[in-house]
Amino acid sequence: MALQIGDTAPNFDAETTEGNINFYDWAGDSWVVIFSHPKDFTPVCTTELGAMAGIADQFAARNTKIIGLSVDSVDDHQRWKKDIADATGNAVHYPMIGDTEMTVAKLFGMIHPNATGKAAERTAADNKTVRTVFVIGPDREVKLTLAYPMSTGRNFDEILRVLDSIQLTAKHKVATPVNWQNGDDVIIVPAVSDEEAKEKFPQGWKSPKPYIRLVSQPED
Repeated sequence: MALQIGDTAPNFDAETTEGNINFYDWAGDSWVVIFSHPKDFTPVCTTELGAMAGIADQFAARNTKIIGLSVDSVDDHQRWKKDIADATGNAVHYPMIGDTEMTVAKLFGMIHPNATGKAAERTAADNKTVRTVFVIGPDREVKLTLAYPMSTGRNFDEILRVLDSIQLTAKHKVATPVNWQNGDDVIIVPAVSDEEAKEKFPQGWKSPKPYIRLVSQPED
């Protein structure tokens, strides 16, 4: 079964391009973005891993670690990293999991539990469902899942936007409206009564409908 929002992300041990890790130990008290790929040396994924390397510092500024995965070997990943740097100008320094037995992919529900075959013999089409994004909180809870087709490159600016929203709403009793960007007005969640809202947001709020209460983004 695929992981759902609110599930506890499973722990695992894996070989990566940065050495062997235990996922929980590696994650520590950070947020984590896991993004997975059907196959090394594929065009769309090459652009994605390079783009992610180029904005790695923006994730680090949000106390977020990033880690890649495909059902290929670490040796293949190391060779692919050279291509990624050549093609995109960005060197990959975050870990990439070598998941040749599809262990992690199956744990996270990225691939059919009965999938078999050697990694080197499997094609990108065989692994087309291994193209997902998970955002996991410091509490190990899954906060976001996204799945993309192989032909569509992911928008990592959107992942940063969602991460900002999740981190903000984890601290304050607010939600973010459509197309929200960091600094825009937010919504007071329905669970907060008007009396409590007056205490939390003494500056008041705009209310185009009784159940919509828009307020300036709270300060961290």
